[in-house]
Amino acid sequence: MSDTPVSDLVRQGWEIAGYSATDASGAAYQHSVLLHRNGQHRIIVLRKKLLGDGIVVDSELDV
Repeated sequence: MSDTPVSDLVRQGWEIAGYSATDASGAAYQHSVLLHRNGQHRIIVLRKKLLGDGIVVDSELDV
């Protein structure tokens, strides 16, 4: 994925249905985004890179 995974998915037709942020044991915040498209649902979990700039997609789950 690119440095803008949510924007990329929205361009592909996914809509944001929900969002939450949690403190991941003091290391970094994790951001969870729920997306939906045509009856499909996907959750992606993002966090800031520990070293350097940018973000990392921790997990991507189709539900």
